[in-house]
Amino acid sequence: MTTVVKSVRFDAAHILTNHKGLCKNLHGHTYRVDVAVSRPDTMDGDMVMDFKELKRIAVETVCDRFDHAFIYNTSSPGEMEIAAVVEKNGMKTAPIPFRSTAENLARLFFDELEKKISGVSSVRVWETADSSAEYRR
Repeated sequence: MTTVVKSVRFDAAHILTNHKGLCKNLHGHTYRVDVAVSRPDTMDGDMVMDFKELKRIAVETVCDRFDHAFIYNTSSPGEMEIAAVVEKNGMKTAPIPFRSTAENLARLFFDELEKKISGVSSVRVWETADSSAEYRR
């Protein structure tokens, strides 16, 4: 099995409602998302996937939707209130139906990328330089 990995980055704000630590407050991250694509060694050709194409799809699928947005949980009344104010003032939001943890974002991005790329093997979401979550099937 051969695997290639492409990283893309975006900046976004979020809240972890009902979290006991500081992340219960509105804050932001420069997220890094590593998308891994794997193919069997018996594949035809010498390239798993062109890095430029992998980047294009990752940017289109992840960054275009989430970059410089307020990511919010549509099942949280408090986050919905904040999102309404953000939207009312012409700013970008990114609604999702669950808490915006790195773990949940990794799974969401995996599911979305898997629809567009054959062989996605994992997605890792970095919230900070030394904290990440990885999702793989």
